[in-house]
Parts: sequence; structure tokens; C-alpha cells
Amino acid sequence: MLILILGVALWWAAHLWKRVAPASRAEFGEKGKGLVTGALILSVLLMIWGYKIADGPVWWGRSAATVGINNLLVLIAFYLFAASGMKTRVTAMTRHPQLIGFSLWAFAHLLVNGDLPSLILFGGLLVWAQVEILLINRTPWTPPSGPFPARKEAMAAAGAVIVTLAVGMIHGWLGYWPFGG
Repeated sequence: MLILILGVALWWAAHLWKRVAPASRAEFGEKGKGLVTGALILSVLLMIWGYKIADGPVWWGRSAATVGINNLLVLIAFYLFAASGMKTRVTAMTRHPQLIGFSLWAFAHLLVNGDLPSLILFGGLLVWAQVEILLINRTPWTPPSGPFPARKEAMAAAGAVIVTLAVGMIHGWLGYWPFGG
């Protein structure tokens, strides 16, 4: 469990360094980007390894309802990521489409994984995303203005469906079939 906790903690530290200690981060200049990238790669590897070897109590499991809700939330999460990158209408309605999408993804995984390692992993990442939103909200924001072409909205929606299916297939190959059945 310690490896999993270290992975989540390193994820937090790497992402929050710039916001919590901007002077320290600025001292590193361009080298800081490499440090953050390396720390994030290491954090993901630690989280994967730690999650695979972690064991703990199970409070709830998958059901047809939670699997369906999980899949819908993950689809919305991927849409928010795609929409953010394409500057669609949702970017004018919310300041944090990617972090909201990340939060939905983490919450969705908690719905179907009610064990201690999942609570540490997905719960820890969910709390990180919410903390990040709070820290970012300390700075002013001007929402983007249109036009927001319907073509971009459709592309973001199609991209979300394609990515959801691809990620679902990868989950299946890893032994975690996400589509019920």
C-alpha cells in the first residue's frame, strides 16, 4: 500500500509545485519542466505498481447500475477533455473542463471499485483535482468568447466516443471489462 500512497503523493507534489511554491518552481526554469515530467511518469508507474500489489477490505463492488453510470461519467469526462482542447462552448461555461472531467473519471471509478486500494488511488486523485481547482480559482479568469462552431462540438463528441471505446478495449485486454456482461 505504501507504494500506491507514494505514487499518489508524488502526483500531488509534481502538479502542485508551481501553485504552492511558485518561487521554488521558477528557480528551476526550463529544467523544472523536465523534473515535473519525470516525477509524473514515476508517479504513474508507482500508482500502477502499487495498485496491482495492494490489498485491502472491499466495501462494495460492481453492479449493472454502477457500471452503466461509470461508463456514462467516463464518456462525459473524455468529452470534457476533448472539448477543452478544441475550445468548444463548454470552455466558456466552465473554467476547468479538464479537471472536472478528471474528477468525473475518478468518481466513476470509485462507484465500481469499493476497495481500499481504489479509495486511495481514485479518491486521492479526485481530491487532488478539487484542490487544483480551488488553487487555480484564486487567479482571475476571462471566459473565452465564441464563435463556437458546431463542427468542433461534433468532433469533441465523436472523439469522446472513440476514446471511450478504445480505453474500454484496453481495459478488457488488461482483464477489466468495463462494458458489463
